[in-house]
Amino acid sequence: MSTTQMKPYKGQQPAISYRGLGKRRQQGLLTVLTYVVLITGAVALMVPLFWMLSTSLKTEAEVQAWPIQWFPSTPIWQNFVDVFERVPFARYLGNSTWLAVTSIVGQLIGSTLAGYGFARMRFPGRDVLFFVMLSTMMLPAWVVVVPHFMMFNAIDWLDTYKPLIIPELFGSPFFIFLCRQAFLGIHPELEDAARIDGASTFRIFLQIFLPLSVPTLSTIAIFAFYNSWNSLLYPLVYLRTQLKFPISLGMRMFQTADFGVTHYPRTMAASLLSLLPPLLLFFFAQRTFIQGVVMTGVEK
Repeated sequence: MSTTQMKPYKGQQPAISYRGLGKRRQQGLLTVLTYVVLITGAVALMVPLFWMLSTSLKTEAEVQAWPIQWFPSTPIWQNFVDVFERVPFARYLGNSTWLAVTSIVGQLIGSTLAGYGFARMRFPGRDVLFFVMLSTMMLPAWVVVVPHFMMFNAIDWLDTYKPLIIPELFGSPFFIFLCRQAFLGIHPELEDAARIDGASTFRIFLQIFLPLSVPTLSTIAIFAFYNSWNSLLYPLVYLRTQLKFPISLGMRMFQTADFGVTHYPRTMAASLLSLLPPLLLFFFAQRTFIQGVVMTGVEK
């Protein structure tokens, strides 16, 4: 036996692999750099939110002070009270909540049914219809707003919530695409077994496909909530009565409440209150949201 093949005698320590140690150091350094970049980016993104909170508790003089005063000398909580006293801000929040809930329900009903049809049902022209539906995503809202206005005006739906609620029941192309991708990822053997047991198409959809697509449905609900909560164009076109305005139009009414003079602390307080529901929703549902996006982005 050559000396290069001899095993170390009892008590002898094996040689240290400096190459492996160097790789571990490089991986550790890369991890540290990654966290530094992520923390720096998170802090940079949190600065506007912090500035909004700080400004909402300042006086007008502290907002205009130079150099910048980052913290209020004495927090003025009255700014939040003034938001509800100067305009019907609580009514605006309630209107937005109602529109968001109805939008979520409508999108879940319409998008899941259409997505199931495109994913599992066979009929002539299915792929062509799906392509045409996806093509409508390239149309900006400004192109269809005038025809929609003329149509809803002809059936006397203006200044009501019907133009904002009824179209949601037919789904949207993006949400239908998400549902189709999720339903395509469900193994066909589950559907075949249910049909052998005598289950109808609607029962299969209701008891098999929907429970297995909860992350996707949660993602659609979150997106629908954000779209409805931040919508400005359609409420501006269809609504006329101030008490029916959602929070997006209510913020504009609040800005013009002082005859065009913007009171920055109260405006920031109102902005923070309007931002709080979407922020809390994403904070508590971010794991489901990310999981749903990942699952619908890969077709099995």
